[in-house]
Amino acid sequence: MDISEDKFIQQINTKEVGAFRVLFEHFYNYLVLYAMKRVRQREVAEDVVQEVFVAIWESPKEYNSFRGFKAFLYDAIQNRCLDYLKHKAVENRYLAYQLANHDDEREREYNLMREEVYRELYLSVRELPDRCREVFELHLKGKKNEEIAELLSLSVETVKTHKKNAVRFLKERMGNLFSLLVMFRVL
Repeated sequence: MDISEDKFIQQINTKEVGAFRVLFEHFYNYLVLYAMKRVRQREVAEDVVQEVFVAIWESPKEYNSFRGFKAFLYDAIQNRCLDYLKHKAVENRYLAYQLANHDDEREREYNLMREEVYRELYLSVRELPDRCREVFELHLKGKKNEEIAELLSLSVETVKTHKKNAVRFLKERMGNLFSLLVMFRVL
């Protein structure tokens, strides 16, 4: 930072635009990464960080120290991420409720949505590296880790690693659709 920590806090407290430029330049990327570890989606993480920056700008709150301000930033990001995740959980429960209380038309829509999720899953699985894909496809067929290891001449730990890598890739690739796979009890 080009200015002292005390000067920076003073400028944040007086809402000087230059301090917010410094805030963005020095903290934005770190805070987005911090938020991504919680919400697992870059766009959502960026929105969370931007909301916190706006809240700081609009808030009359004054900060006493640089260390306290940094702690506040990370706490605010953590809280916004938790709020987002709680909201998503409510949305998922509502979706599950709607799907459980369906009539014939809803059942057709549900089946169509499920088929679309499966289609996305299989398209995404095709993008996995060969060995990882083989392991994951056997997993989807209901094979146990030991069976997969024996079939592919791998160690059980290697099978577990491939499965973990596949799930991580699918979460990133499929975004919100991935949570539906859990609801459909595919994974």
